[in-house]
This record gives sequence, C-alpha cells and structure tokens, in this order.
Amino acid sequence: MKKVLLTTVALAALMSPALGADLPIYGKAPAAVTPAYDWSGFYVGAFGGYAWGNHNVNNGTGPVGFANFTANYESKGAFGGGELGANWQSGNIVVGIEADGFGANVKGDDSFALGWNDATKLGWGATVRGRAGIAVDRLLLFFTGGWAYGELTHTNTNPGVGVDSFKATRSGLTAGGGIAYAVTDNVIAKFEYRYIDLGTFHRDAPTNGVLPYTVANTYSTVLVGLDFKFGGNTVVAKY
Repeated sequence: MKKVLLTTVALAALMSPALGADLPIYGKAPAAVTPAYDWSGFYVGAFGGYAWGNHNVNNGTGPVGFANFTANYESKGAFGGGELGANWQSGNIVVGIEADGFGANVKGDDSFALGWNDATKLGWGATVRGRAGIAVDRLLLFFTGGWAYGELTHTNTNPGVGVDSFKATRSGLTAGGGIAYAVTDNVIAKFEYRYIDLGTFHRDAPTNGVLPYTVANTYSTVLVGLDFKFGGNTVVAKY
C-alpha cells in the first residue's frame, strides 16, 4: 500500500509542471492607447491684434537728462493680416517656420515736445520666423523669433514753416511666444505676443527748417488668430 501511495505522489509531482504549462496565464492587461494630436503639417490662417509703439527722437540738441533721446513718444493701434507655415513634431517637441504679412494703423506723436511735432505711423509689415515648442496633446506652448520688416510714415510739422512727410521702410528683428490649441483636427486657435524692433531711420535734410534727426522704433504686439491645417490628424500612440 505504501508503495502505491509513494508512486501516486511521485507521478503527481512530475505531472504538475506539465499541467501548469497548459494553463492560461493571467496578468495585468496592456494599458489603453490614448490618441495624441499630431501638429505636423502645413497651415494657413488669419490674425488680428493691437500694438503699442515706442519712438525715440534724437537731433543736434542731444539727449535730455539721463535719457538716450532728445524726445520720446508712443503710438498705438490695430493691425491684422494672414500667415502660412509648417510644423514638424517629434515626441512632444514641435518645430516650424512661419511667414506673415499685415496691414496696420498704429500711430502717435510727441505733441510738439521740441517746438515742432513728430508723428509716426506703421502702415504695414511682414515677418519670417522660426518656431519651437512643447505639445501636450492638443495644446502647444511655443516661442518664436526671426526677421521683421515694416513701412513707417513720419510727419514733422514745424508751425509757421511747413510740413515734412516721408516714408521709411525698415528691417529688424522680432521675438515672442504664445499658446495654441487645436479646436478640431484642422482648426487651430492661438494667442501670441511679439516684440518688434524696426531699428532707426534718418532724416538728414528736412524740408521744413528743423534740425536733422533720427527716430528709433520698437513695438509690442498681442494678437489672436485662427489657422487651418491641411490633411487629417495623424494619431501618435501615447501609452
């Protein structure tokens, strides 16, 4: 009897691994795949916003006090235009390039600070910029910077003598940043800030009797826009 029992136990021990190999293995199910928005692709769009300009006038009388200008004045006004660009995404990093053009009515004057009035108006401009940012699904935080161009109309009014008005096109730099959100797979809304430096223009021979002068011009802008991205969304698997 003992031999039968020992033989039975031994056979059971030998058969246990074989039986275990045939049983299904239960464990934690794979995590569900969450679709993530892909920012890659070409787009076109429109935007509008508001700008604040700062203008430093310098002439032969020299700077005043501790300032680096003879007179200073501000300008403000609205602008709007269109843009086109392209993005490339790798992981959550997005890089791209964007170009835009806009019309503007940003103007202001120095209220006869020097005995005559200097007034500047930004009529139109354009930029070509690089962009880089971090995407969190449909949300994109980005920085942007590059080249800027604009046309400035300057008018100097010398009471009792005359008006000297001219246009100056200036090239400079721009930088800023913003936030964008993909409302749908193809429609993207954004809010953006940019600083624009259009450099200094010279008026070496005014026609109305004032001293030769220069004007340095910078702008701060805020804008909102809508872009249309071509093609459907390519889903990037995110675990």
